[in-house]
This record gives sequence, structure tokens and C-alpha cells, in this order.
Amino acid sequence: MVEVDLFVIGAGSGGVRAARMAAGYGAKVAIAEEIYAGGTCVNVGCIPKKLYAFAAHYRADFEDSEGFGWELPAPKFDWHTLRSNKTKEILRLNGIYENLLAQSGVQFHKNTATIRDAHTIEVDGQLIKTKHILVATGGWPHVPEIPGKEFVITSNEIFDLDQLPERLVIVGAGYIAVEFASIFAGLGSRTTLICRGNMPLKEFDEDIRQHFCKEAAKHFTILAKTHVVAVAKNHNVLTVTLDNGANLEADAVLYATGRKPNTSGFGLENVNVELAEAGGIVVDQNFQTSEPSIYAIGDVVGRMALT
Repeated sequence: MVEVDLFVIGAGSGGVRAARMAAGYGAKVAIAEEIYAGGTCVNVGCIPKKLYAFAAHYRADFEDSEGFGWELPAPKFDWHTLRSNKTKEILRLNGIYENLLAQSGVQFHKNTATIRDAHTIEVDGQLIKTKHILVATGGWPHVPEIPGKEFVITSNEIFDLDQLPERLVIVGAGYIAVEFASIFAGLGSRTTLICRGNMPLKEFDEDIRQHFCKEAAKHFTILAKTHVVAVAKNHNVLTVTLDNGANLEADAVLYATGRKPNTSGFGLENVNVELAEAGGIVVDQNFQTSEPSIYAIGDVVGRMALT
């Protein structure tokens, strides 16, 4: 049976850094990642979002250029080119993360790792004994339970749609929802942002919120004090039913209603790890859990999130 000093579950920012540092101090380290190296930020967060935001800003740049004497043909946006180039860049970054691990002497498992007990991990069909386990599985988008939940998408899927949606409905009021509304309106989607409160960005200063709503109204629709009660699908058309009885038709419905710690699917129930009421793993000041051999870092502990 293979034995290591540290087994890390999750190859995002926290997991990769911890694995590399531990290996640098002489520990024998293994790490597992079932989806993509680099975590949320690299793959479905900061990096693709910024690339798409840059793309969306060109619409305003083209318009502004006319005032400076530029005469351009009518610009035409191609979703597939942006999506393809985004994917190439992310694959490049995935490779960098994997190379960093390899150069540090960390054994990388591109598969699901399951905790069998406080010192045993199962991955790639084998059992690995480990002195310590580090859980760095991050967060996952949260969609409330509504009829038709299976028809909506989250930030995990929005960057890789087959087509740019002609009509996009976004549910949420935080900065993620606002950013996506701005991006897709800029790319050419007729965008509607639905929020439960009187206006988006409730954690921001009131003057910023008011100014944002005034400017955003020039580019997309904001429906405040509104709830979605159901989403239905008929062929490729989605119908969003609101609490006031109105219906909106859309080609895609994006829920940006927050993220929750990712604590399921890797055997946490097999050990004595305490979870907080909000779902995160409870840790002490040294990030040690209630199971002495298991530690947790990053979004999964439910503290300040994001890299």
C-alpha cells in the first residue's frame, strides 16, 4: 500500500500551494482533483470572467472611437471564437498548475478521491495511507429549490454555452450577478436581472447602488422586488414565471444566488469532521478539524471566500 505524509483533496489555489510548500519541506505529498487544476478562479471564476468582460467592453470602445475620427464597419461578435480562445487560455493555466505540482515532486491524481477513514484515501482504484489529510474542495454554486431548477445554469456553465443567448435572464443581486449582466448585455444578449430587494448590491454603499442602477438601466433591465417561482422549458425556450404572475421568455436562465462550501461527494461522512450550520467545515486557528489528522482550508471552511 502506498503511504504519504499528506494527501490533499482539491487542486485549487489553497490545495496546490499547500501541497507544494509541504513537499518543499520534505514531506511526501499526493493531491487529487476530479475536475480541473487551478480551482474556481482559474476555470469558472476570475479568469474567464475577466476575459469575457474585456470582450464586452469592446462594444463601447467601438462606439467611442467614432468621436475620435475612426470609421469602422459595423462590428460583428463571434461567440465561438471567444469561447474557444478562453478555453485555450484556461488549458494553458491548467498545465502550469500541474507542472508546478510535478516540479515540486507532488503526486497528482486527476480523479475523485474518497476519504475511507482518518488516515486512508481511495483514489484511482487504490488505497493510500496518509498521516494527514487536507480538504481544499472549495465552494459550489447554490440554486434554490424551485420547479424547473434542472433547466437553469450557474457560473459553472455560463462560459461554455453552445450559443450566445439572445435573451438571458439572470437571478441574483450580488456582484457576480451584476458582472454577468453587464458582460452579456455588452456581448449582445437582451439581459434581464431579477433581484428580491429594492436594488442590487445590498452590501455596497447606497450612493454606489443608486448610481449603478441608473447606469445599468441604459444596458439591461432590472426587475427589483421580484421572485422567480418556476422555470419551464418548451423545446429550446425557457419560461420564467414571476411572483407577480408575469412570464419572461429566455434562451438561458442564469442563477447567481451565492455559493456554498463543497463538502459532499468525497467521503467526509466517514470521519468525525464537524460541519457548521451554514455548511462549512469547522476548523480551529490552525485549520485543524475535529478529526485531528484532517485539516481544511479555503472556501470549504465557509469563511471569507474567493482567492
